[in-house]
Amino acid sequence: MHATTILMVRKGGRVVIGGDGQVSLGQTIVKGNARKVRRLAKGSVIGGFAGATADAFTLFERLEAKLEQYPGQLTRACVELTKDWRTDRYLRRLEAMMLVADKDVSLLLSGAGDVLEPEGGVMAIGSGGNYALAAARALEEQDLDAEAIVRRAMRIAAEICVYTNGSLVLESLDAA
Repeated sequence: MHATTILMVRKGGRVVIGGDGQVSLGQTIVKGNARKVRRLAKGSVIGGFAGATADAFTLFERLEAKLEQYPGQLTRACVELTKDWRTDRYLRRLEAMMLVADKDVSLLLSGAGDVLEPEGGVMAIGSGGNYALAAARALEEQDLDAEAIVRRAMRIAAEICVYTNGSLVLESLDAA
């Protein structure tokens, strides 16, 4: 996925998802302050997306419906969404990935059928995802909270990835 970076860090009783604001069309930046991270399920779930914007909004709407169907069961809702994503003719063509978290669990969702928990407390997606992931893993051992790690790692990713900017949107939850 090009044109974004989404990073999730779970540390010290908090989970934080941060995303940059850059939207690119080919080699042109068309927007610098897009909101790719948001709250779902009346604020009990946070999520971020990488990929085509309309596809991501469709997936957020579908996930919201699954969360209503399976309240308080993020993993179950994500598995059900991913099943639909793989089998539904329309959804199968969607090009996006998502990071979602509630107070207990953090997950990566993809159209390939992936519902993955991060190894450790860090996961990233998007074109700058590997840069942010490496930076966050290096910062994780320092005496920094989850938000500080996300802010620093995203700044590093923005300095390296041309599809990532420094306009951050962060959402956080107190973890279990």
